[in-house]
Amino acid sequence: MEILHHDDNIIVLIKPVGLDAEHEVPKALCEESGGEVFTLHRLDKNVGGVMVYARNKKTASAFSKAIQQGEMVKEYLAKVHGTPPESGILEDLLFKDSRKNKVFVVKRQRAGVKKAKLEYKRLAEGEESLVHIRLYTGRSHQIRVQFASRGYPLVGDHKYGSKSELKAPMLFSHKITFPYMGKEVSFEATPHWAEI
Repeated sequence: MEILHHDDNIIVLIKPVGLDAEHEVPKALCEESGGEVFTLHRLDKNVGGVMVYARNKKTASAFSKAIQQGEMVKEYLAKVHGTPPESGILEDLLFKDSRKNKVFVVKRQRAGVKKAKLEYKRLAEGEESLVHIRLYTGRSHQIRVQFASRGYPLVGDHKYGSKSELKAPMLFSHKITFPYMGKEVSFEATPHWAEI
């Protein structure tokens, strides 16, 4: 794991694909640096990218509040099959079937259904297009489902329709911005497949 920043309150790192963000990453961080590590947000196991963890309960509580108030901005890079419109805002109702660990776009509000919203901009187009995404809600599999439901599954995302030979979706947590120590800070990284 590449550490981008660490101090007494937070650790910012690039989570590798294949590590569980809620259990394996904190465990590895505790073994490496001791003390406590609190998970503040999630990334699917088969997705990599920038994440922030708290080193103490006070910081974890402050981040929880900031996240609830929409003060943590999460931006992603993804490669999708096909060429979506140049930019757009996607809003859907999503339902997660926990038994299948799969999420579906549904037509109406009911128990277990959550609103999902993201904004995207196409950066490169072709049979596979590169898109930059800004999340407004953090639903399970949200980016993957919202693009797949419009006919643009993420390259490598077999759960949601990709026929690519890749083993994991081409999705990466590219940039996180949040209030910290009285100012707004950002951390970012770009995967090799998204360099233009």
